Amino acid sequence: MEIIGYIAAALIGISLGLIGGGGSVLTLPVLVYLFGISPAAATSYSLFIVGSTSLVGAVGSYRKKRVNVPVALLFGIPSIIAVWLTRRYVMPAIPAELFRVGDWILTRELAVMLLFAGLMLLASFSMIIGRKAEEREAAPMSTTGKVRLALYGMLIGFVTGLLGAGGGFLIIPALIMMAGLPMKTAVGTSLMIMAMSTLIGFMGDTGHAGINWLLLLTLTSIAVAGVVAGGLLSRRIPGERLKHGFGWFVLVMGIYIILLETLLK
Repeated sequence: MEIIGYIAAALIGISLGLIGGGGSVLTLPVLVYLFGISPAAATSYSLFIVGSTSLVGAVGSYRKKRVNVPVALLFGIPSIIAVWLTRRYVMPAIPAELFRVGDWILTRELAVMLLFAGLMLLASFSMIIGRKAEEREAAPMSTTGKVRLALYGMLIGFVTGLLGAGGGFLIIPALIMMAGLPMKTAVGTSLMIMAMSTLIGFMGDTGHAGINWLLLLTLTSIAVAGVVAGGLLSRRIPGERLKHGFGWFVLVMGIYIILLETLLK
C-alpha cells in the first residue's frame, strides 16, 4: 500500500504541473487510506505537501511573469490569517465526538472525511464542466470588488485550514471573475496564494506532535519531482483534456469515500 502511496504522491505533483491544480484534493485520501494516518493529522501533512508543491509551481509561474503579486496579496493575506486561526484555534477546539443518533456517532475524523469528499465532488464538477477561460487583460478592480475578493480569500482560508486542501479549483474562478485575470495568470497567482496559506497554516499547528518527518519529507520530495515532470509534460500534452479526465477520476473517488465512510463501514 505504501508503494502505491508513493506513486500517488508523484501523480499528485504531476497533475499540479500539468493542469495547475486538482491533485491536492487527493492528498488527504492518500495519507489516510494508503499510509494509515488519522484524518486530523493528515490535514496537517496535506498542508505541508500542498504548500511545498504549490511553491515550486508558483516560482516557475513567477519566472514566466504569470503571477499578479498585488492580487495574490489582496486574496492571500486574508486567506493566510483565516488558515492560521483555523489551525491554531478552531481545529483543536473541535471535540472528538460531535454528536450521536442512536448507535451512529459523528466523530471529528468522520466529519473531516465527509467534508473532504464533498470538496472532491465540487472539484470534480469544476474540472468536468468548467469552461475554458478566454485570455484577456486584467481590468482594474473597484473598492467593492477588492473587498469581495478579500472576503472570499478568508472563506477559502477557512476551508483550507479545516481540510488541508489548497482549493485551487475554488481560487482560480474567483481570480478570473473578480480580479479579471487571464487563465494562465490566474493559475500562477493561485499557486502563490496556496503556497503562502498552506505553509503558514502548517506552522499554525502547535508543535506538530506525532508527525513522521521522514515520511512527510519523502512524500513532499516525490510530489515536487512530479510537479517538475508535469511542467515538462505540459508542453506536449493538452491540459484541458487531462483536466476533464482527471475530474471524472476525482468524482469517482469522492463518491467512493462517502460510501466507504458511511454504508461500507
